[in-house]
Amino acid sequence: MRKLTYFIATTVDGFIGAPDGDADFIYTYLDAEFIGHLTAEYPETVSGMGRTQLGIEDAAPKRFDTVIMGRGTYEPGLRQGMTSPYGHMREQYVVSRSLTVAPDPQVRLISGDLVAKVRELKAQDGLDIWLCGGADLAGQLADEIDEYIVKTYPVVVGTGMPMSRAGFGVRPLELTGCTVLGGGQVITSYAVKR
Repeated sequence: MRKLTYFIATTVDGFIGAPDGDADFIYTYLDAEFIGHLTAEYPETVSGMGRTQLGIEDAAPKRFDTVIMGRGTYEPGLRQGMTSPYGHMREQYVVSRSLTVAPDPQVRLISGDLVAKVRELKAQDGLDIWLCGGADLAGQLADEIDEYIVKTYPVVVGTGMPMSRAGFGVRPLELTGCTVLGGGQVITSYAVKR
């Protein structure tokens, strides 16, 4: 059975973006060491445009072959003309109630029962499923997430979009890995205790 992994970037105080969702300030912390680690360990999480810029267009997926993102996460790339940001993956899903036609044939829409669809995907063969974001989607799927991989950047913003809008609930985790990089970025992995 495949895992659903919430692989997300956050500030030290737990925000994935400004109050309006803009996360461009995080690019400041994408130094050479961090990008090297990301492309070596999680090359499939780099968008098609980024893969071209980094010369890793042909890098095979290591962890994920399917990505699920909310409309808010998909929209910034769409505005820049990236209709299929992760076309190198087996499947790309955008969760949206407002989109009725996918902007790209490689993108599939989920507008119905999200939890049922995720359970169906988890039951299929393949690599794990990357929950790309955002906060609302992570909240809706809180009970389906099997693993968290949190890229924490050395910055505090005070307020903004939280990692999840799941509401209060104690969800125990087990630390499974920790990588500290020279620029102050920390990548922690947690398995959800069931």
